[in-house]
Amino acid sequence: MARIPTAAVAATGLVGGYGVARWTKKRQLGGAVLAVAGAAAAQQWRRQAGGRAAGALTAAYVAAFAGSHPLAKKVGAWPSVVGVAGAVALASWAVADRHAA
Repeated sequence: MARIPTAAVAATGLVGGYGVARWTKKRQLGGAVLAVAGAAAAQQWRRQAGGRAAGALTAAYVAAFAGSHPLAKKVGAWPSVVGVAGAVALASWAVADRHAA
């Protein structure tokens, strides 16, 4: 079975979590999507790149979520979410995915 790149999992968690929260008007449901995707990515990061890298990427994922809120006030909600998701995806690819077999 083909493994989904962690960059895609992490970006989908950020974008999907926001989308679910916005469209359902249930922030907790969006948070659940964010958390499940983050946990799945973290497990894969640990397997592919080790504990230190997984910790750093998990911190980047959480920081992206937190940072998207003040950024949204400057550029808008969707551009903010897409921007931070892209940054986390790039970091994930650079640290874990490009080395994966």
